[in-house]
Amino acid sequence: MTKLYPDVPAAASVGGPDQTLTAKQIREFVLEQLGAYDFDGKRVTLVVPDGTRHAPVAEMAHLIHEALGDRPKDVRVVIALGTHDYMSDEAIGQLMGNEPGRFEEEYPGWTIHNHDWRNHDTFADLGTIPAERIGELTDGRLADRDMTVLVNKMVVDTDISLVLGPVLPHEVVGISGGNKYFFPGLSGHDVIDMSHWVGALITSYEMIGSVGITPVRQMIDAAAALVPSTKLLLGMIVQPGSDDLQFVSFGDTRSSWEACAEVSSQVHVKYVPKAYQRVVSIIPEMYEDMWTGAKGFYKMEPVVADGGELIIYAPHIKEVSVMHPGIEEIGYHNRQYFVGQWERFKDHPWGELAHSTHLRGLGDYDPATGEETNRVTVTLATGIPREVVERISLNYLDPADVDLAAFEADADTLVVPNAGELLNRTDDERGRLPA
Repeated sequence: MTKLYPDVPAAASVGGPDQTLTAKQIREFVLEQLGAYDFDGKRVTLVVPDGTRHAPVAEMAHLIHEALGDRPKDVRVVIALGTHDYMSDEAIGQLMGNEPGRFEEEYPGWTIHNHDWRNHDTFADLGTIPAERIGELTDGRLADRDMTVLVNKMVVDTDISLVLGPVLPHEVVGISGGNKYFFPGLSGHDVIDMSHWVGALITSYEMIGSVGITPVRQMIDAAAALVPSTKLLLGMIVQPGSDDLQFVSFGDTRSSWEACAEVSSQVHVKYVPKAYQRVVSIIPEMYEDMWTGAKGFYKMEPVVADGGELIIYAPHIKEVSVMHPGIEEIGYHNRQYFVGQWERFKDHPWGELAHSTHLRGLGDYDPATGEETNRVTVTLATGIPREVVERISLNYLDPADVDLAAFEADADTLVVPNAGELLNRTDDERGRLPA
């Protein structure tokens, strides 16, 4: 494995890309690694993903609870929502394996909290990263704006921030996880907006699945370096299509992420023999709106042929975005559409601009004619009304008219169940490292 962080000791790990870990192996690893770490008398903040990340969070959290015992002074659990909707007691129960509203009975001595991102009092101000430094981190893509670093106080007013989370290909940063659980998981808007826009400037098509320290990863690492607590990661590689774990690592958020990223690049990428004229992404119900359900496009865009169509099939999705209504104001457009009209859009939240480009994919825009051209057609077969879909510049298809069996029988169509976590690429891209 190429060492991405040569100054950081290698993480401990168990498993590998060709393994399925047993419950005994996982238990022994977690108890050994956390049992040997000095949590005595320490304040601990456990950072966990929300319900849009598929992983055996409850099983691992119970092992952490056992491993820590009564050694810490206190343990708070905070859900790294980013700007996703708050989790209800019922949703928390599903995530953590407790009866609704009875978390503290399941995990004695612990408390759990949503990341209250809408409340300014949630955040600690860690200062700013100057525009000049941002320019260096982003290879000159963004160099005219300081970045204010706000993060949830719970990972500042603590001794140890222990992240528990899966690692997967990601459209903004390349490979998710690690310090990304702080930024954007527990972040204020500035880091979210700026990092996501840099990802959009690179494009999801080029970024997704990169194992390296991408410009966005560099921004996130720079922000995380300002967090004063000790930052640890218990990282997980989840076997596609199951709740089984193939790999677990423990160490610094950089070294542990590095180990997981290498395995993720082998486990979470599926290679297909060709690009298809049509791809049908069947979106699982854990994605409740298009803001999250759009992952069914990100992970499949590389295997849609030029001029082809990607259909997002999700009858259960009724909203474009519960928490980001501004996306309906701008609609979905490619990167060049916004870059070519920057004065018009520069004051709109950059995170929404980025999300827009990520679902629309590669394309171009002619400022002289106002004509936007796109590499692929994006069609929504969802519960979102036709008038809304057309207003946001996407194609509408009544989900009742979708014949999945007919699509599956078509040699030019790829039907993908549970789309959103497994990155698809064509065989000729094996070994490719995106920019």
